[in-house]
Amino acid sequence: MVISVPIVLLLAAATLLLLRFKAVGLGAAVAVALFGFYLAGTDAADTVNQLVTAVASALAGIGR
Repeated sequence: MVISVPIVLLLAAATLLLLRFKAVGLGAAVAVALFGFYLAGTDAADTVNQLVTAVASALAGIGR
């Protein structure tokens, strides 16, 4: 999927900014990262992938 790498980089940057500005603690950031890692191995991964693709397509359509 073409959009997965930019989303990963965007989410990583957002996480680093939240940690930098102390909006979230290190423990919470690790917990959310582990949740995403384990969620990717479940049947819900396809649904999440389709949802993110649909939202990205909708956002791309707004700019046209």
